[in-house]
Amino acid sequence: MAEPQMVLEPGKQKKHYVRNMFNAIAHRYDFLNHFLSFGIDILWRKKAVRKLQVSDEHRVLDLACGTADFALEAIRQKGCQVVGVDIALRMLKFARPKIADEKIRSRLALINADGENLPFKEHSFHGMTIAFGIRNMGDMQRALKEINRVLTLDGQAIILEFSLPTFFLFRQLYLFYFKNILPLIGRLVSKDPAAYSYLPASVEKFPSIGEFTAQLKMAGFDRVEHWKLLNGVAVIYRATKIIP
Repeated sequence: MAEPQMVLEPGKQKKHYVRNMFNAIAHRYDFLNHFLSFGIDILWRKKAVRKLQVSDEHRVLDLACGTADFALEAIRQKGCQVVGVDIALRMLKFARPKIADEKIRSRLALINADGENLPFKEHSFHGMTIAFGIRNMGDMQRALKEINRVLTLDGQAIILEFSLPTFFLFRQLYLFYFKNILPLIGRLVSKDPAAYSYLPASVEKFPSIGEFTAQLKMAGFDRVEHWKLLNGVAVIYRATKIIP
């Protein structure tokens, strides 16, 4: 059987490709996340959640929730109610064992849905989080507008996403690892020939900090702040809804 061709251009084809890819690697997703980032992704999620200004009475949407690590961190830190949404059903399957505890289960619901067509009413959430998922949307601007729609006025969106380092020497070393070593290890462990080649390719296509800030504002957000992590390997964005 021929390998599916990588799809990076926005549209329905990309959305289908991403869904199928994450369904295929769901069984090794957590291990590879932590192994390939040397565990730094755990610290990044903690830092990102600390930027979210919500209370234990608030409701938070975790979009592209995957195996629920970001959602669980939000519950641990903020004590809020979280609804996790992911388009890849098998990712949610591997999240479920993590919510066996009754206290967690009472605060976290998992839904298989499309981030560009969220099944929620307007103003349903006080906050929203997404880790390494916004670049995977078939139509990123549509997804941002959907996030804005379901947030309350002054609700916050916290977006953790990969970027490219700014310091030249570090950038070159990082790109060598990102384009050569990471895909090789990912391919061997996940048994998926393309998933971890898609990762560096999609990061390189992702907008710069300035461009992504402009896209957030076009979608109805303001007060957009950002924090670079590890010289810009990843960036935390915090944006506030201004358009109801």
